[in-house]
Amino acid sequence: MNKRRFAEISKSFFVDTDYRAGLEELGLTSIDTVFSFNAGMNLVKNNLAKHRSRLQFKINSPPVTVFLKRYDRPPILLQLKNWLLHRSRKSTSFFDVDPANKLAENGINTPKTICYGEQWGSFFEKRSFCITEKIPNAESLERKLPDCFNEPATGKNTELRKNFIVQLANFVRKFHETHCRHQDLYFAHIFYGNSGRFYLIDLARAFKPVILAERYRIKDIAQLYYSAPAEYFSKSDRLRFYLSYTGHDSLTRKDKAFISKVKNRAKRMARHDRKHGRSVPFAGKGD
Repeated sequence: MNKRRFAEISKSFFVDTDYRAGLEELGLTSIDTVFSFNAGMNLVKNNLAKHRSRLQFKINSPPVTVFLKRYDRPPILLQLKNWLLHRSRKSTSFFDVDPANKLAENGINTPKTICYGEQWGSFFEKRSFCITEKIPNAESLERKLPDCFNEPATGKNTELRKNFIVQLANFVRKFHETHCRHQDLYFAHIFYGNSGRFYLIDLARAFKPVILAERYRIKDIAQLYYSAPAEYFSKSDRLRFYLSYTGHDSLTRKDKAFISKVKNRAKRMARHDRKHGRSVPFAGKGD
């Protein structure tokens, strides 16, 4: 983790010096103050684990919206699983911040970390947190696709859609070329900004597998395939994505085998979601 931009203003509490004044105005100067802070919008989710909490709030210097993720006494089994997965004994928030920083160094846009900290017991983590800046002028692909997908299918819009799919494929390929796998690569975790840039968020589970890298690559692509709505992405669009992602002009035997595994995984995901009464985004007729 690059600490050159950060100052340790209290024990194990690191802050980007450009944001120090804004956080100090809110009293956020230590791990204790972070975990007692509640002056923000509580981002509650039904499936959010009890040891996790998320807040959205604003700071004035500089004037930005930020997100606070807190981990309070994460379960020991979860910590052990994280250490095994990442091959490193680190805090839960570290596994949010470190992949984001390293991917940014490799040209993959990620949320900017402005503050982080951790507190340990004799061996296991007690609590940790990170604060990231909201990606400016951007929305997740799950919430909003470019306007060309919602407007009538003119020749210009069709071309814009094709270009978008190619750009998305290039972004995902560049991410996988870092040898990293996301494990949660749905449209909800890919943001697209007015600048035309893609961003990757929620990187807590991202890692570089020593073995089974291809299995995790299939998982990532299946999650993308699954979350791409059928009303906007045709089979031709999905093929265009895959060819751009691989850089191939046509499908090889290996490509067809890979696609078959992706589709099979997506179908298993669909059966699970239908069983629990949830919608299946990619499903069209016959799916």
